Amino acid sequence: MNVKYVFAVVCLFVSMAGAQTRPEWREWNQPVEPFRIIGNIYYVGASDITSFLIASPKGHILLDGGFAETAPQIRDNIRKLGFKVEDVKYLLLTQSHFDHAAGLAALKRWSGAKFVASREDGGQVARGGKGDFQWGDEVSFEPVTTDQFIQDGDTLELGGNRMVARITPGHTKGCTTWTTVAEEKGKRYNVVFLCSTTAPGYNLVGNREYPTIIEDFRKTFQLLHSMSCDVMLGAHGSFFQLNKKRELLAKSKTNPFVDRQELSAFVQKSKVEFEAEVKRQQQK
Repeated sequence: MNVKYVFAVVCLFVSMAGAQTRPEWREWNQPVEPFRIIGNIYYVGASDITSFLIASPKGHILLDGGFAETAPQIRDNIRKLGFKVEDVKYLLLTQSHFDHAAGLAALKRWSGAKFVASREDGGQVARGGKGDFQWGDEVSFEPVTTDQFIQDGDTLELGGNRMVARITPGHTKGCTTWTTVAEEKGKRYNVVFLCSTTAPGYNLVGNREYPTIIEDFRKTFQLLHSMSCDVMLGAHGSFFQLNKKRELLAKSKTNPFVDRQELSAFVQKSKVEFEAEVKRQQQK
């Protein structure tokens, strides 16, 4: 039997087993029907673990791969929309945690796409998630080698689409928020694909594995506050009320995903919660 095949199956099993240990992870990964969000941006992810297709006649960009078991959902959702997974030319990443990166290996095999990531998170994905500054080797997945590393402000263009990478570290060391412009009915909309601003259970004070974590989070909040955003999307559907807006989209005359205040309000709330947690840890 092919050694690479056996290795892939083992990694898939490990990741799926990990995903099944927590009920909330199963809840995040429920299938949903794909749909167009705005312009040429389509939703192809699960109920909370997101994945976005930015389509063009010259090929497509796919952002995030979900859990290992999300990958078949993403592939099938792309097909349901009338596109081909083989036409995906670039796989992009917001963050290297297994709920967003474990599906990348399968999607890369099916599409043959180039994998593009920040140096920090690309390195983490190449290790299969091992050596995480917070979680260590707790949850691993099939590794993927980065084909193209990006830095803050770098751009990627395909078929008239221009994706801009903004490194927004904290949640992961190379957490990447991507931005683009969508056009619909003669109007242009600034779209922000937020990585994350949360620190779930993180050791923020005196973190030897990530000594600049507090500083990085604060810089990220500042950068995100400065962004012009008409449509906020993100690595989790709960960040931008995905399911509520999805239902409204079918019956509303206006697009519920257009909300120029949403990103600012979300970031401010995250900042307040973060500073409260820093203070709590400092007082221990």
